[in-house]
Amino acid sequence: MTASKNDKIEVENVNVPGQTSRVNAAKYTEMRSAILEVLPDSSPGMTHAELCDAVRRLLDDAVFPGGKKVTWWSKTVQLDLEAKRVIERENSKPLRWHRC
Repeated sequence: MTASKNDKIEVENVNVPGQTSRVNAAKYTEMRSAILEVLPDSSPGMTHAELCDAVRRLLDDAVFPGGKKVTWWSKTVQLDLEAKRVIERENSKPLRWHRC
């Protein structure tokens, strides 16, 4: 089932427990798939900049025309996946993430 541009999905933010937001389901789903495809299973993970570069190549241009807002969406989905314990933040500088 494909989400339409008007469908919304509720996301969490690991930095603000208990707070949720509603975002475009099609963009969320596309970004979530791309993030989970590129993130490694273990340390060392990827920095946010590396993650953005990697997912950009996988995203459907119909959903993210010209790659617009990839940085915002990757951060939103990353924070949600962290809150849901699908991905994990490493104790490193710069910060890195990998799948759980």
